[in-house]
Amino acid sequence: MARRLLAAGHQVTVWNRDVSKAQALVPDGAVVADTAAAAAKGRDIVITMLSDGKAVETVLFDGGVAQALARGVVVVDSSSISPPVAKDHSTRLASLGIAHIDAPVSGGVVGAQAGTLAIMAGGDADVIEGLADVFAALGRVTHVGPSGAGQICKLANQQIVAVTIGAVAEAMMLVEAGGASREKFREAIRGGFAESRILELHGARMVNRDFVPGGPSKFQLKDLDAVKAMADLFSLDLPLTEQVRREFSDFVAGGGGDTDHSALLLHLEAMNAAKGGEGK
Repeated sequence: MARRLLAAGHQVTVWNRDVSKAQALVPDGAVVADTAAAAAKGRDIVITMLSDGKAVETVLFDGGVAQALARGVVVVDSSSISPPVAKDHSTRLASLGIAHIDAPVSGGVVGAQAGTLAIMAGGDADVIEGLADVFAALGRVTHVGPSGAGQICKLANQQIVAVTIGAVAEAMMLVEAGGASREKFREAIRGGFAESRILELHGARMVNRDFVPGGPSKFQLKDLDAVKAMADLFSLDLPLTEQVRREFSDFVAGGGGDTDHSALLLHLEAMNAAKGGEGK
């Protein structure tokens, strides 16, 4: 995302707790700051992309970013965090005269590199419209509602991703148990009603057994836990989501947290192998 902004001609100052990740952007024109607060000082727009709500709070408030910002600055949080936490951050920043947009993204590393991310933005419509040139470098932005709405839409996106990963993984196991080729099965159904980005990208990972993380399973579980919390808040029964959440929970507890979320296939294979079924 930073490289896309740089390529579009924006001046970008970067900070990461792992300085090597920030330094990697220097050849593209980025300026590296020593602290998050230093990166934010004097900026018109601050974009955060962090692992969870606690990390965002630590950077924004404990790390001095909010205090370093002038009134009228816009904070765009592209992290995937709980909607109530996003609303709280928005309220706290508003008290300082700082606008806040929760704008989580979907599309993975491929979408970030290509500038084709789906961006779900919650907050003031006028503020979002004023950031059109920034969002244009990253992908397609949709204003989905007030503060927190971006995050609830991202959680819904993660529901679909997780359930679809589970469905594709189970289908892969079924066809192989029945004597068909997983690779040819995926090839055969491409373009049909079962087509999806999950089948395209994660289906290929399952065929090739390439589970180097793009989206780690521990982050998928984090999002599914947040979905459960919101479902409980709204008194919703979401059985498909709850089942796949339990599978990811068991997979992460068993050591799979740092593998790609498409590696849920490995958990399902192991579960079936233990029962004497398909576990190849």
